[in-house]
Amino acid sequence: MDFLPIFLNIRNKTCLVVGAGEVATRKIMLLLQAGAQVSVVSPELDTTLKDYLVLGKIQFCAESFQPKQLENIVLVIAATSDRATNQLVSEAAQQRQIPVNVVDDPDLCTFIMPSIVDRSPLLIAVSSGGQSPVLARLLRAQLEIMIPVAYARVVEIAGKFRQHVKQHFTHPEKRRIFWEKLLQGRFTELILAGKDGAAQAYLLQSLQQEKDESPQGEVYLVGAGPGNPDLLTFRAMRLMQQADVVVYDRLVSPAILDMVRRDATRIYAGKERNRHTLEQESINQLLVRLAQEGKRVLRLKGGDPFIFGRGGEEIETLASHHIPFQVVPGITAASGVAAYAGIPLTHRDYAQSCIFVTGHLKNNSVDLDWSHLAHPNQTIVIYMGLLGLPFLCQQLIAHDLPDSTPAAIIQQGTTQKQKIITGTLQTLPDLAAAANLTPPTLIIVGEVVQLHQNLAWFEPSEEISQAQIISGIATDKDKKQ
Repeated sequence: MDFLPIFLNIRNKTCLVVGAGEVATRKIMLLLQAGAQVSVVSPELDTTLKDYLVLGKIQFCAESFQPKQLENIVLVIAATSDRATNQLVSEAAQQRQIPVNVVDDPDLCTFIMPSIVDRSPLLIAVSSGGQSPVLARLLRAQLEIMIPVAYARVVEIAGKFRQHVKQHFTHPEKRRIFWEKLLQGRFTELILAGKDGAAQAYLLQSLQQEKDESPQGEVYLVGAGPGNPDLLTFRAMRLMQQADVVVYDRLVSPAILDMVRRDATRIYAGKERNRHTLEQESINQLLVRLAQEGKRVLRLKGGDPFIFGRGGEEIETLASHHIPFQVVPGITAASGVAAYAGIPLTHRDYAQSCIFVTGHLKNNSVDLDWSHLAHPNQTIVIYMGLLGLPFLCQQLIAHDLPDSTPAAIIQQGTTQKQKIITGTLQTLPDLAAAANLTPPTLIIVGEVVQLHQNLAWFEPSEEISQAQIISGIATDKDKKQ
């Protein structure tokens, strides 16, 4: 994060605004809404601020900015049209360790002003870090539509009963579960319908029905998909926000892990070749122990937990210990990565069947039914096969697949780091080695691979340098001339 999102209490504290134009006026109105005492420095005031001055809402100093004006100030906003003045304000404030915002100039800011959805006491702030204020405003507009004004009453009523609920439950986890269940159900719906009294009665009734006892543990076995957070299921997202502990694998991308509840305990159980942070049996017993402690445990796996994910082994252990569990399928790498690579796994003109296998080497070999794999009109998808790629291709050729059979290897498919190498069974190992690929990768063998050239649609973003941007602008101007 370029900025730490925080909410400041500036009620009855003096904030300084340098400038008195239209932009400054909007910032002043926001500060006043937050209860601040606002002092304005500018050679003159616009009409709106003159009215504010007459009403005693602001203090006014009719002169240019001087650093001495920062005495006893807790926050500064510079909103003039003169960058030299704005820079002077920024430097003087930073020397005194006073938070400063310079409108439309992130380089001079120590804090930025977000777009705000105000459902006080519920506040939602949206920021682009000063890079695209228009986008932040558009997102805020969408949130304004999605979040009814009545949510302010939801917060107020919940806050009124917060201490009562806290006294009822001695276990914090049980209290959190109660609120999650309440706020996602009839309680909120009653308030949104304008039935505040009925909502309060429902809260008290629900509380009376809840015993103050240790919460029952549960395990959520969730597929995180091939890496792109947009491919998570709604159910996966919901459980990721409920979990007390997350036990995650190496193939779970950082972007997806960031979507887990912030205060959940994170336990890394990743597996790499010849390096297991936790052995599988240890993971199984860890899930049991955490659930027996009353934790809601999110077992987060890349792809789908039942396709080369050992999910079956884990829930067998849970079932034998009578631990409640849920399984949430994820988009497996085979379908997700192939789709983003523009390679249909089946196609009536090229492949009428598809088979998934693991290419993980053991003792420098792979124990597969090669004769069953080497069939025409069949797509072969190989997981974890990067290291064994030369051996895999040799064996398929040795079992009568033509060496000209199209083949592809995809690195970090569905993400912005996706890289696709295509060739044949004969050429792919050398092409992959030259490309310096790293796991995770997926190998696809079959005639469908040749469709990639025409069907590839996903374009991972590429960094564009400032020089390229300037060059592009200059070229565009030349064309117009």
